[in-house]
Amino acid sequence: MSQAVKVILMKREFSHQKKTNEARELAIRQIISSAVVSDDVVDIFEAVGLDKPNIGILDDAFLAEVRMLPERNLAVELLERLLHGEICSRFASNVVQNKKFSDMLADVVQRYQNRSIEAAQVMEELVQMAKKFREAAARGEQLGLTEDEVRFYDALANNESAVRELSDETLKKIAHELTDNLRRNLSADWSARESVQAKLRLMVKRILRKYKCPPDQENAAVDLVLQQARELAEAWA
Repeated sequence: MSQAVKVILMKREFSHQKKTNEARELAIRQIISSAVVSDDVVDIFEAVGLDKPNIGILDDAFLAEVRMLPERNLAVELLERLLHGEICSRFASNVVQNKKFSDMLADVVQRYQNRSIEAAQVMEELVQMAKKFREAAARGEQLGLTEDEVRFYDALANNESAVRELSDETLKKIAHELTDNLRRNLSADWSARESVQAKLRLMVKRILRKYKCPPDQENAAVDLVLQQARELAEAWA
């Protein structure tokens, strides 16, 4: 679907024989209103007489095209919907990143709807947010962690005390150990069995204490780790 958007944006001058300005706007709105979170490509190429390209959704060239779209309100709506789709697809099972980016996007959209910021400013904020998406999605390789380990790393790094007092290498070691132990001990129905929950909670506490995690927010950290584990339980089981 992002490929269709890219083509529409790149074709700034439609011939009168193919598309009028009104039809161009309608084509963009068709893309916006379609199932953004779906992997299916909206097949509107035939209607506009264009070939199907193969271009990524949040690369710099695409973001530059969106920024230059003459229909500013459409551009904002388009990018907001695409970013929402990225959150749902890329960060659905990452508790911390999903909330972080969902809140960030909701804040920008709310300020725009309340007319606290103009279209030009909201476009810049959304573009910068898209770049942060890319950085977050690529952190696993940078940190030397698997995707699952990154999720628990984020859960740990959400504790400001832990970030202040522990080294990054220690946080990575904890994330690795949590992932390994939880994967081996989680069952599909663990969240419905109090005895299993208590066992897992104790296991997480022991791992955190082993690495001398700050005790002031231990319960909150354990809760977040187990919340993250819940998001992965079905896939692991």
